[in-house]
Amino acid sequence: MLACLTLIFVCQLAGELLAAATGWPVPGPVIGMALLFVGLVVRGRVPESLGGVADALLGSLSLLFVPAGVGVMQHVGLIRSELLPISVSLVISTVVAVGVTGAVMAWLGPGGGSAEVGGREAE
Repeated sequence: MLACLTLIFVCQLAGELLAAATGWPVPGPVIGMALLFVGLVVRGRVPESLGGVADALLGSLSLLFVPAGVGVMQHVGLIRSELLPISVSLVISTVVAVGVTGAVMAWLGPGGGSAEVGGREAE
C-alpha cells in the first residue's frame, strides 16, 4: 500500500516538476495523472494494490471539497453580486462539456464515428 501511494505522489511530483520546467499552462497534478495513466497503459493493467489505494483515496475525496466550500462561503457577497455571469458561464460550459463528451464518445465508440439510430446507421 505504501509503495502504491508513493507511486501516486511521485507521479504528481514529476508532473509538478515538468510543469515548472516547461512552463506549460497545465497543473502539475494533471500532468502527473497523465504520466500515471501512460504507465498503466504501457503495463496493460492496473495492479490490484494500486486499485485498492485509489479506491481508498476516492472514498475520502469529499474531504478535499471542504476548503473549496469554505472559500465559497468567504466570498458569498462577491458571488451574489456576480450571480448572473457566473450562472451563464456555468450553464454554457456544462452544455459544451456534455456536447464534446458525447461527440468524442460517438467517435470512439462502436462504428468508428458513424452515427447509429435505432441500431441502424443514420443516412
